[in-house]
Amino acid sequence: MTGGSLYSAEDYGRVAVCAGGNSAEREISLNSGAATAQALQARGIDAELVDLDERFFTRALAGDFDRVFIVLHGCGGEDGSLQGFLDLINLPYTGSGVAASVLGMDKLLSKLLWQSAGLPTPAWKTVNSLSSLVQAAETLSLPLMVKPVSEGSSIGMSLVETEGQLADAWQTANAQNQLVMAERYINGDEYTAALVMEESLPLVRITTPHKFYDYKAKYYSDQTGYYCPAGLAPAEERALADLARQAFEVLGAAGWGRVDLMLGEDGQPWLIEVNTVPGMTDHSLVPMAAAAMGWHFEDLVVAILQSSMQRRFNSSLRRVAHG
Repeated sequence: MTGGSLYSAEDYGRVAVCAGGNSAEREISLNSGAATAQALQARGIDAELVDLDERFFTRALAGDFDRVFIVLHGCGGEDGSLQGFLDLINLPYTGSGVAASVLGMDKLLSKLLWQSAGLPTPAWKTVNSLSSLVQAAETLSLPLMVKPVSEGSSIGMSLVETEGQLADAWQTANAQNQLVMAERYINGDEYTAALVMEESLPLVRITTPHKFYDYKAKYYSDQTGYYCPAGLAPAEERALADLARQAFEVLGAAGWGRVDLMLGEDGQPWLIEVNTVPGMTDHSLVPMAAAAMGWHFEDLVVAILQSSMQRRFNSSLRRVAHG
């Protein structure tokens, strides 16, 4: 596979590039969606950027679209909610299905499944109060990462290095109105592994002058370093890519996605999370890895769109719903 399409532009029909929504990642999603829609249009595909609101659901039920390219990040679009609706009306879409979307969005469920499969992930405790976070710090030892269980883009996440930082970390994570997790901090290099239509893309190594790879480092900092090739020995890169693929498959993820890992100073790899709808902005990692494969951005989005062709539904339900 070289990033080219197995189908003609006409085969895809009318494509809704679904972005925006109401999650904390709305701004990033809209940026991803605009870039994706423009790239599809450049390849002659009938694509329309659509914000996720009531009008989208009405139009989807009316049969205005033949498939959906999901570029929604966070709750409401990446957590299985939209996927469930699209399954009910038999409208094909890109990426993972309902179950894998739920699991990928929930860091706790992901870690439980990885643990049961014997895959390495840092030790953690769920917390529901500042006092329980203090207890977790005593059990796991500092430093810790404190994060909401179901949020992306490092929103609500803090690195806690001293006991005096626990209260602020709790408030930051708890403000997202989600279950909160304290996770053992891994001191080492951060990597991300992208998969597109069952093909592993080159790993990207990430460096940042920030304490960790936070929201500002991801989307706004010009000092964040991205290295692709990642600088690993070939055997070590293959091992990390294989681990990422296992993590992806254990969750039942499909189509495309990204697995984030840490490589400890002792060489031990650790799984951090799976993103079933990664970012597609100019700072995003999947386009960066695709470029290292020689794919243009347009090649990448068309390759991802092909994952929707694996869902061939009968559209009779939508026709029946509207007479």
